[in-house]
Amino acid sequence: MNGKAPLLVIAAGGTGGHMFPAQALAEVMLRRGWHVRLSTDARGARYVGGFPHSVEIEQVSSATFARGGIVNRLLAPFHILGGVLGATVRMLRERPAVVVGFGGYPTIPALGAAWLLRLPRMVHEQNGVLGRVNQVFSKKVDRVACGTWPTALPEGVEGVHVGNPVRAAVLERAGAAYIPPGDYPMSILVIGGSQGARILSDVVPGAIAALPEELRRNIRVSHQARDEDGERVAAFYTEHGIDADVAGFFRDVPRRMSEAQLVISRAGASSVADISVIGRPSILIPYAAAAADHQSANAKGLSQAGAAIVIPESKLAVETLSEQIASVLTTPEGALQMAQAALSVAVPDAPQHLADMVEALAADAGRENDQ
Repeated sequence: MNGKAPLLVIAAGGTGGHMFPAQALAEVMLRRGWHVRLSTDARGARYVGGFPHSVEIEQVSSATFARGGIVNRLLAPFHILGGVLGATVRMLRERPAVVVGFGGYPTIPALGAAWLLRLPRMVHEQNGVLGRVNQVFSKKVDRVACGTWPTALPEGVEGVHVGNPVRAAVLERAGAAYIPPGDYPMSILVIGGSQGARILSDVVPGAIAALPEELRRNIRVSHQARDEDGERVAAFYTEHGIDADVAGFFRDVPRRMSEAQLVISRAGASSVADISVIGRPSILIPYAAAAADHQSANAKGLSQAGAAIVIPESKLAVETLSEQIASVLTTPEGALQMAQAALSVAVPDAPQHLADMVEALAADAGRENDQ
């Protein structure tokens, strides 16, 4: 490692919602001459292929009170304590300039160690409601950066609205020209989060199949489905003569989104940010089981701007969704207005804002140490 380069430790849990903003920050900090280490768990390791190769990857054992049997839950505190102690020893040796947590249980070791050592530290919350870990650390860090505004914060905690950072691959397609729907080939992108995407696999294929023939024949679908759902989803599309690409994970979501006339998605913070920055009409189905219904809060910006149709999960049905898909794809002017409205709420410079916060925090700490 270059001894002159300040070290940034980024800790993120194992979902795209945490990992994509972490990747965006890593990309900017590397360009600014920092050395970057990512601390994540085995689930998060699935997403590291998108990170720049110069990011050092540290895989920590994950422990959560939310999943697993009673034995796992009883052992979780010991796993977490062991992780914090291990991270403390390493940080004592390397003294990172700043530690940033993006949420999820795998961030506890890094943030816990930074708190014990009084190192400069901050969290970024992607959603309109703090996740469990960020809730705990919000009073133990120097800064709280917020992706969705307003964000519900504990009493006495002040947040800074920076927006949700999107990856370079998304920024490359920011504001990409939108081709309104018409009597020619059209694309629909269907993306779900790492949790709760099954209902999209249950309802979306039927809704597309129920479209009028003159509309359906022009549609090509890119459908991101859970591995256990992929085979039946692909079979359904094939049986109904619908041109579809079904996969558990698309590495080229930004390209597919920029080529889409319509995006059907959960309302995860990263998905909402990508849709806003690229600028596409969307139908959002907030995940009903999300903590404190934070996905509904995430969807508000696009919905209030007239960029998205929001369907509560409790009201999602084949007929309802089919009608809404048709309403977008049969009104070119309305679809174009939705695309432009999405751009109006985008924060494409969120990665720069967050990087500025990191560097300001490091500078403040440096001045304090000099005194």
